[in-house]
Amino acid sequence: MKRSLILLLIINIVGTFSYAQEFEGNVLDEKSGKPLENVKVTDLNSGKTSFTNEDGKFEFGEVKFPLELEFKRIGYLFLIKSFQENEQPSDIFLQREISQLSEVIVRSSNIPQEIRKIPASVSLISENDLKRTDNFNLVQNFNYVPGVFVSQGALNTNKINIRGIGSRAQYSTNRIKAYINGIPLTTAEGELTLDDFDPEYLDRIEIIKGPVSSAFGAGLGGAINLYTKNRTRDQRSVVADFSYGSFNTRKTRANINYVKDSLDLSFNYNQVKSDGYRENGEYDRISMLGSANLLNKKGNSWSFFFSYTNLKAYIPSSLNEDDFLNDSEKAAFTWYQAAGYESYTKNILGISYEHNFSESFKNQTSLFYNSRDGYEPRPFDILDDDRKSFGARTRFNYKTAIFSRASEISFGAETMFENYETGTYENLYEEAEERRSILGDRLSLNEQDRNYLNLFAQLNIEITSKLSAEAGLNFNTTAYNLNDKFNSVETNQSGDYRFEPVLSPRLGLSYEAFEGKNFYASASHGFSTPTVAETLTPEGLINTDLKTETGWNYEIGFKGNWLNNRLYTELNFYSIQIRNLLVARRVGQDQYVGVNAGKADHNGIEFTSAYETILSGNLVMRFFLNSSFNFFEFDRFVDLGENYSGNTIPGVPEYMISPGTEFSYKNLSANINFQAFGEMALNDANSGYTDPYQLLNLKLDYYWNLSRKLDLNFNFGINNILDEKYASSIVTNAIGFGGSAPRYYYPGNPRNFFGGLRLNFNL
Repeated sequence: MKRSLILLLIINIVGTFSYAQEFEGNVLDEKSGKPLENVKVTDLNSGKTSFTNEDGKFEFGEVKFPLELEFKRIGYLFLIKSFQENEQPSDIFLQREISQLSEVIVRSSNIPQEIRKIPASVSLISENDLKRTDNFNLVQNFNYVPGVFVSQGALNTNKINIRGIGSRAQYSTNRIKAYINGIPLTTAEGELTLDDFDPEYLDRIEIIKGPVSSAFGAGLGGAINLYTKNRTRDQRSVVADFSYGSFNTRKTRANINYVKDSLDLSFNYNQVKSDGYRENGEYDRISMLGSANLLNKKGNSWSFFFSYTNLKAYIPSSLNEDDFLNDSEKAAFTWYQAAGYESYTKNILGISYEHNFSESFKNQTSLFYNSRDGYEPRPFDILDDDRKSFGARTRFNYKTAIFSRASEISFGAETMFENYETGTYENLYEEAEERRSILGDRLSLNEQDRNYLNLFAQLNIEITSKLSAEAGLNFNTTAYNLNDKFNSVETNQSGDYRFEPVLSPRLGLSYEAFEGKNFYASASHGFSTPTVAETLTPEGLINTDLKTETGWNYEIGFKGNWLNNRLYTELNFYSIQIRNLLVARRVGQDQYVGVNAGKADHNGIEFTSAYETILSGNLVMRFFLNSSFNFFEFDRFVDLGENYSGNTIPGVPEYMISPGTEFSYKNLSANINFQAFGEMALNDANSGYTDPYQLLNLKLDYYWNLSRKLDLNFNFGINNILDEKYASSIVTNAIGFGGSAPRYYYPGNPRNFFGGLRLNFNL
């Protein structure tokens, strides 16, 4: 009996030593080959951690095979590597994050390629960039991008313009195409809302600046492409966080991820509530987002995305100059008395399939459905609208050789069918004893069925080893059917209408003059069709004479890496020449009508740079400097007998300069960023300007690994540290009625604070 026990003990000891062994290795910088100190190495089987020493060496006293190690260091891309029994690594190399900026593959291009080699201005907002600010509002991150400006009236009142295109839209974003995972977010009539999306659910945002009609259709200003996170290894996790900020702003969020083999599932719930800085500024939004990806054995993939949003947000509206300077917390009197607000329920559904016919030929096809049911009491009326749209986009990519040179051809189509019903009613709020809106008699009722078709093609070819060319062409046809359900026979405009077909070409060249340094030049055509709001007159009639707004963009630029890829820079010069300029003519209190009124020239300079350096083994510093200088003028613009030719286009700052820095020390990071904006013209006559303003912001993050399965993250920040008084948005061409002063100004938030706590539990 004793001999048996001793024998079992010996077998067990021998088996243990054969199963558990010591393990050591070295971690080096991929570019320089130098040892990396303070790399965190985690044994994913046991949860044990080790840190590299000054020679880049790490070791574990005991490991079990098969072994899976995770390597993490601030400033480098994390790496997961597997090892079999008795396998000892000689060297393990990590890639710097900054070296990847110019090598990022732009997914939104019809032919994906490295950002440095694309003959166009493309800006990337990475997941790390989205963490520089608070997590309440997605679009505030766009104001760090050269050439992009977001007018922020409130959490729900945001207007994006790219290179000045769309700056004169009154209360919403238009003339910009947007997609999430390839699913269109811009409506068939050209309007866009991005406020609903949770920034923490996104992996990256790609912004293509300037006319993009050759690839996306009606996008005179550019295109914004959002992408959700894509996990590549097995993972089951639950993330819960809570954030709180000034003005009783709070956000509750929960995210569930499940990744197993070829299946990737994710679901996100978040709610943002705020009392707002101003009167009548309460905000309440619930959003749910989900995505799924499935890869089959042949390498073909399915992806699914859905988004649900329910919003009710009160509207304080704009102020005159006196109230803006002396009582900026108040709401506009009529909007306060009517308790004006907007509310809607929105749904987005999309499914996509990518099929590889061969290594050189593949297709991606998407089907999508969007709906929005809105209700908006305003002092001058009550808007009740309902929009439903569905469509499809398909794209083929074929790699081949033309004249023995590597080439790729892309071609496809996008179509959308949209039904939009809009009606207005009298608002009898003045008859109410308390602050509220009262539904009165109907004023108008219109139903519009709009559809468009884009046919597009693109060719990329390497002319030489250093020179490449890109050519694209898009054909668009847009039509709509109007059913006037309210007006009498004399004024009824029901019928079929069609905009003139538009052909939009593009040509670009990129030349690698030196290693990692490219010069480029391009010319592209773009267009935007009028929105329903621009065609609708105050009497409920449709201006059927409006023409499509068109423009040409001419651009030259440079993209390059310096200092062993620690520094990346971009510089470009562009000129966009707009024809059949669509402008909003003020015809009543908070009422406008669109007219074609001439030509405009948008000339500008943009600069982007990012630099990273390691000050010591544990301290990493990153810098960025982004800037744009705008020279936007009316070339020829005469409206109602007034000649505005040569005047500055209102609603866009003359310049934007934004330097920032990030310090990272072990698990602590600090972001400090500064933004300087130039003056903005208030109206077409240039009779007034806003003052330039500067914003200084700070955010601190601390990451704490409590155990193998549980991570904890704290953050704290201050926006507008200097407590600057500024106009974050303006209503261009505002007019005072009844002897009142014009209400141009939306005041920006004063100094405000925020903080949050996040738990990440890996199952």
